[in-house]
Amino acid sequence: MDVAEIKKLDAYLKKLFSNPKIRVVPRPKKDDSAEVYIGEEFIGVLFVDDEDEDRSYNFQMAILEGDLE
Repeated sequence: MDVAEIKKLDAYLKKLFSNPKIRVVPRPKKDDSAEVYIGEEFIGVLFVDDEDEDRSYNFQMAILEGDLE
């Protein structure tokens, strides 16, 4: 992902969830994904899917059992 693509994803997620605190940032040494934060808290990873000439994005978020308590 390049900087322009990350900015588009950042704006999209902020608008989709009506949350200006969402941030999409590049991952060190990775160009196929970006990290997603709310404020300073890491919430997941956005991965690029380029396989069928239709570029799409997959958001992966892990929820730990301890977080539910």
